[in-house]
Amino acid sequence: MTVHLVGAGPGDPGLITARGLELVRSCDVLIYDALVAPELVAEAPDDALTIPRAPLRQEAINELLVAYGRAGLDVVRLKGGDPFVFGRGGEESLALAEAGVAFTVTPGVSSIAAVPASALIPVTHRGVSDRVTIATPAGADELDYEQLVAVGGTLVFFMGLERLAPLAAGLVVAGLDPSTPAAVVSNGTLPDQETVSGRLDELAELAADLATPALVVVGDVVGVGAQIRDAVAGLVAAGS
Repeated sequence: MTVHLVGAGPGDPGLITARGLELVRSCDVLIYDALVAPELVAEAPDDALTIPRAPLRQEAINELLVAYGRAGLDVVRLKGGDPFVFGRGGEESLALAEAGVAFTVTPGVSSIAAVPASALIPVTHRGVSDRVTIATPAGADELDYEQLVAVGGTLVFFMGLERLAPLAAGLVVAGLDPSTPAAVVSNGTLPDQETVSGRLDELAELAADLATPALVVVGDVVGVGAQIRDAVAGLVAAGS
């Protein structure tokens, strides 16, 4: 009996790993994030205790994981994306380890690559970008914009939609060309996915009507994505 920190993937329930689904289907307790697909929650056994994470503070989640783990139950903590990519999996791992509760980590498909890919944006591309930097403006007083610009390559921002205007402005002030291609992908991998792209300094206006969750991608790879989409559209037109 143990606690399993499991990544559910970026949204589409089909993108959970086989191991993750196996653990969900055999658990005694399932504590799940708000962004986890209902179809995955429904995979838990009928007699399993299912607990939504939404109304609870992180400290309460840690306490539940420790308590149920000590009770000898198989517990699955089901997280959107990957547990260790802006998923607080590190905090929960430390809480369990310090309490002497056995746990495992089952990685999930992270939004960092899966969501851009669902919009046909490669986060790396030969001759265009050989590196990816991830960050979030949420929960931080200020990003180090100068460092983000200096590192080059592709920038991927989690939870950036609500602060998109100051995010874009900060990058431009730090030296990034205002015309740098950028995109926002909302509800990535889901049927209602929406994508907008354009110049960095116009992105906040273009994305004004998009819904969270959303991922922000900044860099020349967004232009590569536009080329891919144009090529796909040409194939479709030729076949119609």
